[in-house]
Amino acid sequence: MTRTLWLLFLAGLIGLGPVLASGPGASFGAALAQDDDDDDGDDGDDDDDDDRPRRAGPADRDRDRSQRIIRAPQRRVQQAAPTPQRRVQQPAPRPAPPPPPPPVAVPNEIVVLALADADLAALQAQGFTLIEERSLESLDAVARRLRTPQGVTLTAARDLVRAQPSGTTADLNHYYRSEQGFDPGCAGIDCPIRTGFGWTLPTDRAQGCGAGLRIGVVDTGLNPDHETFAGADLTVLDFAPLQDGASRALHGTAVAALLVGRPDTRSPGLVPQASVVAIDPFHRTGGDERADVFSLLDAIDRVAQQDVGVLNLSLAGPPNAALTQLVRHLVTNRDIVVVAAAGNAGPRAKPQHPAAIAEVLAVTAVDRDQQVYRRAVQGVHIDLAAPGVDVWTAASVSGARPKTGTSFAVPFVTAAAGLLRLAEPDLSAVAVKARLKAAATDLGPEGMDPVFGAGLVPAADATCRIGAARAMPAPLSAPMPAAIVAE
Repeated sequence: MTRTLWLLFLAGLIGLGPVLASGPGASFGAALAQDDDDDDGDDGDDDDDDDRPRRAGPADRDRDRSQRIIRAPQRRVQQAAPTPQRRVQQPAPRPAPPPPPPPVAVPNEIVVLALADADLAALQAQGFTLIEERSLESLDAVARRLRTPQGVTLTAARDLVRAQPSGTTADLNHYYRSEQGFDPGCAGIDCPIRTGFGWTLPTDRAQGCGAGLRIGVVDTGLNPDHETFAGADLTVLDFAPLQDGASRALHGTAVAALLVGRPDTRSPGLVPQASVVAIDPFHRTGGDERADVFSLLDAIDRVAQQDVGVLNLSLAGPPNAALTQLVRHLVTNRDIVVVAAAGNAGPRAKPQHPAAIAEVLAVTAVDRDQQVYRRAVQGVHIDLAAPGVDVWTAASVSGARPKTGTSFAVPFVTAAAGLLRLAEPDLSAVAVKARLKAAATDLGPEGMDPVFGAGLVPAADATCRIGAARAMPAPLSAPMPAAIVAE
């Protein structure tokens, strides 16, 4: 019995073996193995199944294994930062080239005085052509314009004419320009500027200075209908320049008004009772207003025939042999005082003509503080200084406005020279120049200097006489009254 029971027990153990082999321990061990497989990193960072609500059993895992799709690992591709768009810097626009300098002379022309007929014929045989001739009564000579031969430079052509026995005055047909300068606006306690420099200001034309004085003005056109010329003794000579394009009635109007403007206007003249004979040899080409020397010679000669005692030349240009001869003749033989602008080409510029001609009174400009105009030409030829910065004078059509430049200083010296001649009629033109320089108020280094010359031109007193040298009032620097405004 006991043996039988033992045998049955052993048989039961043997039959349960397969069941024990597939029990919970096997299932748990398989799960651990799967977990190990899941953790082997084959899928890398793929974690798509982490959100399943239950743990997978063996059948699920087997099915998943058989249907598993091996995916390529998804790499996080770091997007490159967008390349910043570079601002393409546009090249700076090239500044416009400066305008070419204005021409110095008429192309292909030579001017000569008193050329003998035989010498003219010889030049014509060399290819020169006679363009025009005009009689200059002041010199009792004929001025001629010659066209140069083809292919010959101006300088060479001039030398060919000068090689003739009567051709020594030959030169280029140079251009001359009114020396207007800047127009920056008026400043100072008193416009007009004259009262700050000792010049009296009469209440009307009848009380003004200059009765019996005749002044010649060679300048651009002027407007005789301007209100400042009402009652003035003003004569404008007709003149036809070489080229079309009449000059503007701007510069000439301003200059003439400084001489004979009506005293009760904003452009009072320095010698309102004087007579002015004006002529305009200027013409315009584009923006360039100029007079060629052939026309200038003719204009100066015509004004000189009008019994003028002083000639106002508010213009400047290069040296010219024919112009020099005519101007010297007017001073030394016709006894005419010639007054000219120093020019506005700058302090380092070469001397401008006709101011640089020894017999001429060369005038520079100063401001209200008696400082030289910054653009005025300087040199040993400068004789006198006069107000020429922010000078109130007539505008072209009506009213007045400030003007700046050596041109507008010239009328002050012209007026002083004329009044001196009225007071002392026996003074020659050469003596008038010397007397004015001796009476000037020294402004620069003691004595003559290349900036101010002899100094500030003496002013006329209440009796219209030019006084001896005297101390000037203190420089003016206060602002202009609000009631006086530019137009």
